Amino acid sequence: MFKANRLALAIAAATLSTGVFAAPAGTIATVNGVAIPSTKADLFVKEVTARGQKDTPQLRAQVKDELVKNEVVYQEAIKKGMDKSPEAMAQLDMLKQRIVIGAYVNNYVKANPISDSDLRKEYDKIKVNFASKEYKARHILVASEAEANAIIADLKKGKKFDELAKAKSMDKGSAANGGDLGWSNPANFVKEFGTALAALPKGKMTDTAVKSQFGFHIIKLDDVREAKGPSFEEVKGELAQQMQGKQVQEMVEALVKKAKVE
Repeated sequence: MFKANRLALAIAAATLSTGVFAAPAGTIATVNGVAIPSTKADLFVKEVTARGQKDTPQLRAQVKDELVKNEVVYQEAIKKGMDKSPEAMAQLDMLKQRIVIGAYVNNYVKANPISDSDLRKEYDKIKVNFASKEYKARHILVASEAEANAIIADLKKGKKFDELAKAKSMDKGSAANGGDLGWSNPANFVKEFGTALAALPKGKMTDTAVKSQFGFHIIKLDDVREAKGPSFEEVKGELAQQMQGKQVQEMVEALVKKAKVE
């Protein structure tokens, strides 16, 4: 159901019929001789559809009804002089300031677009921070070092890692897949685990249990590959937003420096 925007008043008992208003061209209704322009309804509909609702005749009818209610109460508030109250005038001034600032910033961003070449330069700067390698590991997690040592002994005797993981591991999420943790960067694990994993040769497992806050791990490294990291196209939109935000911040700081603030 349509919900009024934050400027609308909740009038639970009001049931106005908008069908009785004969609106001139370019308006959706008149209230006590005051026209409600269709442009106001269009803005209202734009706000609502931006949140996922469809622009339908039913929505338009609800918007019209809400704007009529707003106008009725607004006219009554003006009669009572509410528009002259210090609080209302201060809020109106703040709202106007926000709208004008928003329009200025939007125009500034349009006039100063971030070029693809600048985006690529920024991408080249940050991609050096991407992980250079990814590790495909599996583990068996148990509560005690003695239990971990017994499992390591069984593995050295030829028992299969995945079978022991399914039977013994406390990490039930990976245990169901034979302890498989998939591809990841060692930095994504707790420090003790990540350090031990990065030190393992491919195809080998830890000779001793690795203790962490979760218990004792037996870790096996199945494979290693070069990490690709996100492509330029995958991060282009996010990069553009970040660079535009920085650009606007620098513009504001420059204006503040030039301003006479006392």
